[in-house]
Amino acid sequence: MTKDVPPPFRDAALLLDLDGTLLDIAAVPDAVVVAPGLIGDLRALRGLLGGAVAIVTGRPIETIDALLGDAPFAVAGEHGGAFRVAPGAPIERPDLKSPPEAWLDQAAAAAARFPGAFLERKARGFGIHFRLAPDTGPAIFAALSALVANSPDFEMMPGLMLWEVRPKGADKGHAVRRLMRHPPFAGRLPVFIGDDVTDEDGMREARRFGGAGWRVPDVFGDAAGVRAWLRETAARGAWAALK
Repeated sequence: MTKDVPPPFRDAALLLDLDGTLLDIAAVPDAVVVAPGLIGDLRALRGLLGGAVAIVTGRPIETIDALLGDAPFAVAGEHGGAFRVAPGAPIERPDLKSPPEAWLDQAAAAAARFPGAFLERKARGFGIHFRLAPDTGPAIFAALSALVANSPDFEMMPGLMLWEVRPKGADKGHAVRRLMRHPPFAGRLPVFIGDDVTDEDGMREARRFGGAGWRVPDVFGDAAGVRAWLRETAARGAWAALK
């Protein structure tokens, strides 16, 4: 269990990663399943926290809408490359570059060389998943590294059985900073929960705001543990579950 001291419930803002945190990891992203009761628990927590519940994810905002509906108050998608800071607000995108079309073509060709690997396109970047072809990780890393090697605008990030190319300046730490400027998050203590390396920027930034950053494997074990904690926390109306 974490040694972090949970912030007072009345002052908290809950910032949650999606895959591996709220949802169990699936073989392919489109195969994830929203567990029964999760949306209701998120809505209950949103009510208890004055609305201060956000999803911070590498997925597009539209995907979060399809999976979770109106349960979160705000969504930061694409690792901070897209924001919707309140229900019904427009999606905002920082002034970041999109990858050249030639890169997408080369990435698609690289993925096609490895049965089981596949390309995921996003508005400002892309990634190659290799969960179904685990031995191809080094070759995919080499192929994408060659694309970004001399680029001042893009970088590569590892995920869970994924290598992703994204614009520099789009990370979950930036997402936390932006969310914390807006009500109902402003003035609260962020609690960021995530499961992999792409979440570490968000965790660090949450701590800089005086809140907490918790890694799923260290604190909860897995996504099912996170969901159980959310359910218990919503029922109790307090952070007492993590002493």
